Amino acid sequence: MRLRFWLGFAVVAAIAIGSIAIALVVHERDRDSFETQQHNEAIRAAHQAEALAGLSVGQLSSASAFYQAEEQFSRHEFEVIADSLLRPGALTATAFIGSVQGKRRAQFERTHGYPILERGPLGNFRRARPHSHYFPVMYVAASGLSVQAPIGYDVGSDSRRGSYLLKARDRGRPAATTAMRLPVGGTGINVFRPVYRDGAPIRTIAERRAALIGFAGGAFHVPDLAAAATTALPDEVDAALVERGKSITGPDLPRDESAAAPLRIADRTWLLVVRDPDRPGVGLAVMIALVGLSLAALLAALVLVWSRHERMQELTLQASQDPLTGLKNRRRFEEDLRAELARSHRYGVAGALLMLDLDHFKQVNDTLGHPAGDRVLGEIAAVLQGRARETDLLARIGGDEFAIVLPRCELAEAEEVGGAITTAIRERMSAEKDAPPITASIGIAAFGSGERLSYESVFSRADAALYAAKESGRDRVQVFDPMTPEPRPGEVKITVAERR
Repeated sequence: MRLRFWLGFAVVAAIAIGSIAIALVVHERDRDSFETQQHNEAIRAAHQAEALAGLSVGQLSSASAFYQAEEQFSRHEFEVIADSLLRPGALTATAFIGSVQGKRRAQFERTHGYPILERGPLGNFRRARPHSHYFPVMYVAASGLSVQAPIGYDVGSDSRRGSYLLKARDRGRPAATTAMRLPVGGTGINVFRPVYRDGAPIRTIAERRAALIGFAGGAFHVPDLAAAATTALPDEVDAALVERGKSITGPDLPRDESAAAPLRIADRTWLLVVRDPDRPGVGLAVMIALVGLSLAALLAALVLVWSRHERMQELTLQASQDPLTGLKNRRRFEEDLRAELARSHRYGVAGALLMLDLDHFKQVNDTLGHPAGDRVLGEIAAVLQGRARETDLLARIGGDEFAIVLPRCELAEAEEVGGAITTAIRERMSAEKDAPPITASIGIAAFGSGERLSYESVFSRADAALYAAKESGRDRVQVFDPMTPEPRPGEVKITVAERR
């Protein structure tokens, strides 16, 4: 019983732990699926914005090829090119920035009619101071912006933009600035594409510096880039463009709940961070865990109830069973005999009580010890069970005394049963080696054939018959004669019927 009890609780624990494990697996799977989906959304949005910006950078390179081929071109020609740059792409503004050495400054100002300007420390524009090299804005066009960059503004003197001009000049490919305030308004990114003299060698840095004509410049408005990215995202998804760990557009999104993808423009890379608020909750996982724990609790309650019921049955069995032989004990025998007597008297059905006592059993305990005596008692119980019907009541009522109740049994049949039992015991025990001869004496008392007998009367009659069998030489069956007055204590009056 204890093993089954612990097995039951092991199953309960397995169900509880299994349900929690399944809930965790489901939650982890949903979270991984969501994170994968969010990461794919970030990549898709970054690719869309990058493709749009890449188209504009490519068109800027095409424009620089035109500037290189023409070298000297008019404002009208620039506006035609600028219009083609601004319409389909992401550029907010475009410009052509010339390269003017110091000795050509006066000629430049006379030719174009405006001075070369630089930005002062307070952000205002002023006439440029003497310088070995100037990069003035010669032409500029903007889309949707009212603020115009000043013509003649020396971009090279701008501490924030000048280094990117020189980088583009020396490397021979487009260079992108960090996000900054645009001269034409708003926050954006400048991209500068160097323009060299047509046919000039540009293999080395020195050759590129000598062949430089100017720059094709473009400005990306950061909100426009963000808008281009978010068109690929669901409406409820938040997005932010991050540069050097700081958001330059959009909200500051928690990194542990967001996904990021690189967004490259020219030679610089930014991070596009997206956050989908529709994160998977714990509802399904909690429901699985609760169902599993509820089932485990129910099963645990059933195990406890079953265990208690089985324990009660075990206690009941222990209270009514002889632990040595497995037969009924004296208390249960008395209850069953009283019930059988009442049933026999009610229906007028005959029955018999057999009292059995082993002969010379004390010699077994004295010579072989009590363990051998216990084994002999077990052998006797096996003989009785082998000779009994399913309806017969077998009991060990103490020491080496046994009782057998035979319901619906006439006296003659009871005598035959008693004789068969004594013979079986004699034969069974004679086969035991090193054991004294063991036989049995049996006393029989009939009931239910007429007079109404009490438990005490039937038991006393059977005991008296047993005593008479002992006195008559043992190893025999003795029947109490119901026509003889019932003996008083200390007096036995019986009729003997010997059966060997």
